[in-house]
Parts: sequence; C-alpha cells; structure tokens
Amino acid sequence: MPDEGRATCDRTRPAVSRFSQIRRVESTGSTNDDMAKILGEPQARGLTLVSEYQTNGAGRKGRAWIAPPGSALLFTAALPDQVPARDLWSVAFWIGLAVHDALADFDVATQLQWPNDVLLEGAKVAGILCISRVAASHAWVACGVGLNVARPAETGALADIDPAPAFLSDVREFDRGELLDTILQRADASYEMLAAPETIARAWERAAGIPGAHYRLRLDGSDARLEGSAVQLGTAGELVIDAHDGRHVISQADARVLR
Repeated sequence: MPDEGRATCDRTRPAVSRFSQIRRVESTGSTNDDMAKILGEPQARGLTLVSEYQTNGAGRKGRAWIAPPGSALLFTAALPDQVPARDLWSVAFWIGLAVHDALADFDVATQLQWPNDVLLEGAKVAGILCISRVAASHAWVACGVGLNVARPAETGALADIDPAPAFLSDVREFDRGELLDTILQRADASYEMLAAPETIARAWERAAGIPGAHYRLRLDGSDARLEGSAVQLGTAGELVIDAHDGRHVISQADARVLR
C-alpha cells in the first residue's frame, strides 16, 4: 500500500507481465554495472534491479549521478527480448516515454528533453542511461533510470549540481514502490512499440514539445554553442535543429544540452 498522504494513481491496470521480476538491494555501486555483468543471460531477461543508494551512479559520458540515500528511485530494467542493433537508439526514447506517461498517470506533467532527460517545471527530475550487449545484428538492452523523488533535508550533496535538479516532492509526495510499478506497467503496455522506432520517435517528439522546443547546445570537443528551435528527431535519434545559420543534425555523441 502507498504511504498515506502520498500521490497514488487511480487508473486500473493489469499486473505487470514482462517486467515482473524485481530484485532490490540497499546499496550498490551502480545498478547498470550490476546488470551489465549478467545482461543477455536467461536470469536477466525482464529483470529489474533496484537500489536504495548507488555509490557510483553515472550519467551520460561518465558524468556522476548524485542521489542521497532515500531521495531517488534508482533502477535498471532489462528487456526480455533482443532488439535489432540498428534500433538501439530508440530504446532510451521509449523508456523516457514510459517514465513521462507514468508520471502523467499521477497528474504530474513533465517534458522530455533530448536526448535522455525528463524535466519538471524546466528542471531535470530524471535521467536515463541504457546499456547493451551486441551480438551480430541484435542486442540485449537494459534501461537505467534515476528519478529524483524526495528532496533531501540535507542538500549539501546537491550543491555542486548546476543547474539545480527538481524533485517530485516539489510538487507532491510519492511512494517509490508504487511509482516503480507504474513505470514498469507503462513499459509493459508500450513494449510492442520497440518494433516500430519511428512510432517511438513521433510519440517522443510530442512529449518533448517538438517541433518548436528551444535548445541550447555545447558541441563536444570545443567551446562552440548552438542555439535554435528543434524540428524533429532524425532517423537514428539525432536532434534536427534550426539555428540562425541554417539547419543542423546533431547526434547524441556530439553535444550536451545547456539549460
């Protein structure tokens, strides 16, 4: 049962099927690292690893993910089936939609931001980092999610994060167990979308306010900045953006979003 006074979702759902295996620990280095050791093995298929605290949580390009104990929902969910290696890019967008739609079930409006963030009132409330094990033309994939749920009373660990993160408790309190169940149920319900990456891209664009969302990017390997209006996702998850000097197609490996 959810904690009294915390947000609950009154939408009736079937029991989780593909993601019904959940393994919880109090602390670990990283649920992504733990999953990487078994990814693709039978016991990992459809498994979700959850940790109360991560001592070595990571975001894109090795950046640290800072979440004091008890403040976040930290998990890695492995897909039960392989996906075509050419479609790996779409998995992070798909799980981002699952998080976005799960929060909407609780009447919390968020916006997706390219390539892998969820924003609450303009500030980052969740990040996504997928891992994979490629074998020939297909890959096993797991989705790592860090979702800020309860703003800690002691904020010292957050002082160095710029810009400052958002927490769901800024809006209302949540039971993390119910929130996890709802995200996994959303992932289960939308699982067939993984066979249609373009459908994922179009749904993600709507949840990200594209076309028209304003982006400021710093190009990797330089101090160059790019600012403009997002047009759409490219065929491999690139951000297509109209800037003052014309149209640009930016891959996920080539830029960092500035807020």
